[in-house]
Amino acid sequence: MQITHLGHAAVLVEVADRRILFDPGNFSQAWHGLTDLDAILVTHQHPDHIDPAHVPGLVAANPGAAVYVEPQVLDAVALPGASPLAADTSIDLGNGIEVAAVGGLHAVIHADIPRIGNVGLVLAAPGEPTLFHPGDSLATIPSGVDVLAIPAYGPWAAMKETIDFVREVGAPQGFLIHEGLLGPRGWSLAFNRIGEMGPAELVDLRDGVPWAPA
Repeated sequence: MQITHLGHAAVLVEVADRRILFDPGNFSQAWHGLTDLDAILVTHQHPDHIDPAHVPGLVAANPGAAVYVEPQVLDAVALPGASPLAADTSIDLGNGIEVAAVGGLHAVIHADIPRIGNVGLVLAAPGEPTLFHPGDSLATIPSGVDVLAIPAYGPWAAMKETIDFVREVGAPQGFLIHEGLLGPRGWSLAFNRIGEMGPAELVDLRDGVPWAPA
């Protein structure tokens, strides 16, 4: 398995001869122009997780890619051919790769803001580490996670909640995502504190270089 963080929530996973892109949102551009994708997966409808201006072009440039999105995304973004991926269901991406959708609701931003759907995505392949991308929720704790994509900051989470989430998941390895609202000092604070207080050995993937987890 190779993991490339393409900025904010966007993560490219190359495993079992498949190229799978998570959450191509409008807080990053490094995913623009990607080709040869086998799947595009989206946790929820917020534009920092699915860029309505550029994702249709990405889909058009990858006609062989399966596109699976949290069901409410289909009402928010024009994605012909996309399929809904609801909580408590799973999909087979071939070569033994399975992605399970967990959770169902976005974290609370404020009591006055209606909650939307959100699915955390657990990717597993034979003989490979299991990866969990939670989208925008820390509420669901899947078992058997080896690599955790950890939201560094969001208006819906505090560091104390993030640290408890990392501890509960218990993954031995992790990297920060959802850092688009942080400057270098804020990123370093999150990286160091979560690394010190959680069980995961954190890896800095800001350089966009593919990383092969143990």
